[in-house]
Order: sequence, then structure tokens, then C-alpha cells
Amino acid sequence: MLLCNMEKQTISFRLESDKVDALDVLAKALDRDRTYLLNEAVSAYLDVQQWQLEHIKASVKQADAGRLIDHGEIKKMASRWRRK
Repeated sequence: MLLCNMEKQTISFRLESDKVDALDVLAKALDRDRTYLLNEAVSAYLDVQQWQLEHIKASVKQADAGRLIDHGEIKKMASRWRRK
């Protein structure tokens, strides 16, 4: 995601001091500023949450369509996985 062409807003939130310190150490090591790292972290978080929501919606859609696997069959599959 390219942030340079997007409208930006300033937000504020509280963060534990040790996390701020760790963020600053990482920023220095990467020759980046704190804002860059926070933007990267938020983008990664949003990507993961969006991926998860899409998979949950797809799973609910499959369940609503009756495409389910019996619990007993799942237990059999899981027991085979443990033996490997």
C-alpha cells in the first residue's frame, strides 16, 4: 500500500513506554522514523483482519449452503494427522 499518495490524518493514542522505546530502537536500526513503522504495523494488522473476515464470511456462506463436514469425520481426520 502506497501511503505517500493518500490523504493523511493525525491521530493520537497511548502506548506503554517500553513499546515506544522498542519502536524507537527499531526505527533507528532501520533508518526509518516512528511514523513509518506505525503505518507499516497498522497496515499489516488491517491486512490480517481483512483476510480473516473474508475467510469467516466464506465459511459462513459454505455452512449456510449446507456444505459441512460431520464432526465424527473431522475427529477421524484429526486422529490420522496425529499418527503421522
